[in-house]
Amino acid sequence: MEIAFFTEMGFNGKIPRTHSNMRTEFAWMVALDADHYNLNQTPTKQYDLGIAINSKNNPDHVNVAQYKTKCKQVAVMQEGPFWYFQDYPLANQVHYFNNLTSADIVLVHNELDAKYFKGLTNHPDVRVLRSLMIEDPIKEITSIEQRTGVMIGGNFKSWYGGFDSFMLAKSVTDEIYSPQMGRRQEGEEQLGIQQLPYLEWNQWISELSKRKIGIHMMRTHAAGTFAMNCAYLGIPCIGYEGLDTQRILHPNLTVKDGDLDTARKLIKKLYNDEEFLILCSQQAREMYSKYYHESKFTL
Repeated sequence: MEIAFFTEMGFNGKIPRTHSNMRTEFAWMVALDADHYNLNQTPTKQYDLGIAINSKNNPDHVNVAQYKTKCKQVAVMQEGPFWYFQDYPLANQVHYFNNLTSADIVLVHNELDAKYFKGLTNHPDVRVLRSLMIEDPIKEITSIEQRTGVMIGGNFKSWYGGFDSFMLAKSVTDEIYSPQMGRRQEGEEQLGIQQLPYLEWNQWISELSKRKIGIHMMRTHAAGTFAMNCAYLGIPCIGYEGLDTQRILHPNLTVKDGDLDTARKLIKKLYNDEEFLILCSQQAREMYSKYYHESKFTL
């Protein structure tokens, strides 16, 4: 099957398997051997399927009718949480909805997202396109025996729930790390967090592998790459059940949205009970191999 992706990025062609910044959308393109075009471009040849990532910031850039001139079928792929589009100006909300209903396939991140979009649009073909890792670019991984501290999954904004994750981590250790994201608050490092500089994907995986536990109390449910990356490395991760990656890969460490009480009990058990930590680590790696390894990926 010949597949084209359409995103806001400005390059044409394929992504090599060794690309250092192998984010989820790049991993999809690699696994599907897809060509890439900008959202505003018309393909130069015919394709069986075109997949347009429905830009959360510029939904009006997606043009399903234009892609259908060169693609037998067109799918739109969710970007961001399912509710995000409802903060657009009304005209853009309608445009976003029309993208969904005019596409042949609606692709989403999580089972909960599928239920939402099925109910919103009554579309006959809504599918979960699972998040994916292409492991080829990964080079340096720290062994489990050498890992220390806690990595929290995001900065101090409601989008990431960073303050919640920090308080849980702080209940067991002062060795707390975090990635630097686009919504970073000034002064976060003053709380004693060791904040990483912006890293390409392969560098991020190497840095994450140095940590013993992951916490990501992010109520903004989308691709769930943090929980997936942790599972690949065998790092137990505490998070919310709305994310498929969290629910499937870390079943013993998944809580209902907002349930920080249970999450606090889990971080203390992970930190103080070595057998439980080893069990969760082994389970995460097994579930990753069973459900999220590239060999299990399907469209």
